[in-house]
Amino acid sequence: MTDPDRQAPLLEIDNLSISFFTRLRAIPAVMDFSATILPGEALGLVGESGCGKSTVALAIMQELGVNGRITGGAIRFRGRDLTTMAPHDLRAIRGRDIAMIYQEPMASLNPAMRIGRQLMEVPMIHEGIPAAEARARALEVVRDVRLPDPERILNAFPHQLSGGQQQRIVIAMALMSKPSLLILDEPTTALDVTVEAAVVDLVKDLGRKYGTSMLFISHNLGLVLETCDRICVMYSGEAVETGAVADVFDRMRHPYTQALFRAIPLPGADKNSRPLVAIPGNFPLPHERPPGCTFGPRCGHFQAGRCDAQKIAMAPVAGDDRHATRCLRAAEIDWTAPPVRATLHAATAPGPVVLRAENLRKYYDVQGGAFGSGMRRVVKANEALSFEARQGETLAIVGESGCGKSTLAKVLLGLETATAGRITLLDEEIQSTPIEARRPDTISSVQMVFQNPFDTLNPSMTVGRQIVRALEVFRIGRSDRERQGRMLELLDLVKLPRAFATRMPRQLSGGQKQRVGIARAFAGGAKVVVADEPVSALDVSVQAAVADLLMEIQRREGTTLLFISHDLSIVRYLSDRVLVMYLGHVVETGTTDQVFAPPYHPYTEALLSAVPIADTKVKKAHVVLEGEIPSAMNPPPGCPFQTRCRWKARVPDNLCETDLPPLRDIAPGHRIKCHLPESEFARMVPVISTVASAAGGAQTGGSAQTGAGAG
Repeated sequence: MTDPDRQAPLLEIDNLSISFFTRLRAIPAVMDFSATILPGEALGLVGESGCGKSTVALAIMQELGVNGRITGGAIRFRGRDLTTMAPHDLRAIRGRDIAMIYQEPMASLNPAMRIGRQLMEVPMIHEGIPAAEARARALEVVRDVRLPDPERILNAFPHQLSGGQQQRIVIAMALMSKPSLLILDEPTTALDVTVEAAVVDLVKDLGRKYGTSMLFISHNLGLVLETCDRICVMYSGEAVETGAVADVFDRMRHPYTQALFRAIPLPGADKNSRPLVAIPGNFPLPHERPPGCTFGPRCGHFQAGRCDAQKIAMAPVAGDDRHATRCLRAAEIDWTAPPVRATLHAATAPGPVVLRAENLRKYYDVQGGAFGSGMRRVVKANEALSFEARQGETLAIVGESGCGKSTLAKVLLGLETATAGRITLLDEEIQSTPIEARRPDTISSVQMVFQNPFDTLNPSMTVGRQIVRALEVFRIGRSDRERQGRMLELLDLVKLPRAFATRMPRQLSGGQKQRVGIARAFAGGAKVVVADEPVSALDVSVQAAVADLLMEIQRREGTTLLFISHDLSIVRYLSDRVLVMYLGHVVETGTTDQVFAPPYHPYTEALLSAVPIADTKVKKAHVVLEGEIPSAMNPPPGCPFQTRCRWKARVPDNLCETDLPPLRDIAPGHRIKCHLPESEFARMVPVISTVASAAGGAQTGGSAQTGAGAG
């Protein structure tokens, strides 16, 4: 940690207030926000959507748009106030001394310009260097971000790169002028967990190499732990707690910080015996903030007449490095007390098989060449998939983008038909029946909850009408009156007020929209629900509520849940069994306990290592996958994972490169598709392990870690 007494701050935000002005009112977005970043220091900025994180970043860049205005405070960069700086001076700083990386890489790349030219523009404009020198620097930076074949990359257009490669180019672009401050706004949200791990490693290494300070905006507390020195927790436009990462994680002193940690699935959490604790209530609208403590209406420690009597200032936490909290009761609260738990549930045994896939294959014919004149090629999206899903159980399907998860979901729902193999739903084979030819009861038996709740509701139709429409399609109810009654029961099921039936989707929050999507999926009494990343677009505080809602409905209805996700933390919390996919193949399957403990498939091992875990007491093996997933149009011979496998050299006779491995039984119910000898499997150690928990730490309050090997 840099000594704060020896160095002047690189960036100092002092009592910053920002409002957005509309025809009706001024909307305060950020209020009296203060933060400091020292040279070479990384500050993590965390909080729910709408709390003001990105607004602070845009204020630093002085890019608040025509409606945004700084109404108070100062932003000093190397002692100079950016809020009073002339436009000419700002242009000299932006992109050269301060650079920003946005969440969506394509928003920063010109689709009509080659990558090399876009990189070269940065130093040519800001430093006036010649094109030859700029190209040499572009080559160096592309090598720094670990992209293969830099010359080919420089000559490529953005659409010719994968999402992870595009994000690395955006990072390279930000580093072209070797800025002193790098602002990263959710830079890994759209990336696979393995690519995310590689990008985080890259950012840390480049920060050390160039001595760059960072403002890292994220909703992922695990990423902040792995990336940052300090953390600032925001709520409703205010900083509510700030300090060194270890101090805040292990000795948090604001109820909102504690509530965030209790809402995320850390090791030790269990859907039956240690359920997550969702934050009650809703995030306040900017113009409807309560008096006093803005978190008061959702806080279990709130005292009327005290917490709402006056504006609350940040106060230091004794004994820690620059640790402060905006809580009047910080010294009075017992931070080691366990939370009030919801009803605990006994684990239920799964029922009979509801869904069975046998040697399922899905291939796509692709016509090559201009205007379809070239050779016909085959994309093998799913390759010989076999699995069973039982009544009342949750089967998680995990893997990187391109592994075939979504293709499998489309075949199950009848949006695609299988090329070969069988899918049996109860006693009916459905693999060759498209959705338009399926009976209404078959369609209602297999339903889907989509990733993005914003895109799945009709914006011009009320919530109630959308649910009633699903009931009409499934031919449920003999009259409009019956369907209206069933619609209200479904709103009860997903814990939405019945008054929401007359609301439009735009009047709902993201979590409320996802609940409507869940109600619609269960409208026809679904036997199987395919949940495709159903909580990844939601804030962590809402994720817990939606995840536990799915589990509660499953227990009540006996529904089989196929949970598609790249987030292994939520998979560990929710699932009974796990199916790991890679390049169209099932490479490992077993119970959750089996898959999360050695022996692993080498790909599963890498997935587990890539998961960011927000606990200072967790020890994690460092396994970073090199290279991209091979194309399903041109898969490697032998084992599909052999081009990225760090264990390949331990297999004799180059079997990995020539022969497809069999799906072997490692233990009852645990199967792995791998050539590794038994002796090598026996040598595997846990990827995730934990040490003894310290009092008052992140897990304080009933989610204490188990011993080593809890991964």
